[in-house]
Amino acid sequence: MGRKWNNIKEKKASKDANTSRIYAKFGREIYVAAKSGDPNPESNQALKFVLERAKTYSVPKAIIDRAIEKAKGGGDENFDELRYEGFGVNGSMVIVDALTNNVNRTASEVRAAFGKNGGNMGVSGSVAYMFDPSAIIGVEGKTADDVLELLLEADVDVRDIEVHDDQVLVYAEPSQFHEVQEAFKQAGVTDFTVAELTMLAQNEISLDEEAQAQFEKMIDALDDLEDVQQVHHNVDLA
Repeated sequence: MGRKWNNIKEKKASKDANTSRIYAKFGREIYVAAKSGDPNPESNQALKFVLERAKTYSVPKAIIDRAIEKAKGGGDENFDELRYEGFGVNGSMVIVDALTNNVNRTASEVRAAFGKNGGNMGVSGSVAYMFDPSAIIGVEGKTADDVLELLLEADVDVRDIEVHDDQVLVYAEPSQFHEVQEAFKQAGVTDFTVAELTMLAQNEISLDEEAQAQFEKMIDALDDLEDVQQVHHNVDLA
C-alpha cells in the first residue's frame, strides 16, 4: 500500500507549498459544513471531520473561527458539491471534487484544465469505479503493533495498517473515520499527521518522464482552481 501513500504525501506536499490557497479552500469547506448543520463540531460530524483535516494542515484558528462565524450569521453564499471525472495522458484517471457557487464556471474551468494538458473530461462514473473511498489516519510515536493492539482493544476492525516514513497509517472505511480517531484518543494520541477521506486507486500506473511532466502540469492546473477542493488520481508520482 506504499504507493497509495505516495499520492497522499505528494498531494500534501503540494498543498504545503501553497498555504494561502489551501487556507482559502478550508475556509470554504468549513463554512459549508457549519452552515449545513449545527456550527458546534461536537454535534456536527461533517464539521468535526473538516476541522480534524484542517488541523493536519495547520490552518490558523482565525480562519476557522471566521468561517464558522460567517455560517452562524446566516451567510447568503450557497455552494454545490460536485464531482468531475476524467482522463489524463496514457490512460491516467482523475477525480476532481469541488465546492462551487457557479456550476457553469467550475465545469468550464475544469474542462479547460483537462483539455489544455492532454486530458479530457469523462461522464459521471467513467473512472470512479476504479477507486475506493477510504479513510486514512496517520500517527507518529507508535509502532504498527501498538496501533493494532489499541484498535483491537477498541474493537475497531480496519482495512490495513502500514508503516511509512516513521508514521503508522491506518486505512479504513470512510464510515470508520471517527471511530479510528476515537480509539487513538482513548489511548492518549491526539495529534495526527494525516486525517483524510480520499479516493484511492485500486491499481496505479507509472508514466515515462515526459508523460508524467504533462500529467503533473494538469494536476497542478486542476488543484489551482479556486472551486476545486481535492484531486485524486491513479498515477504513481514517487
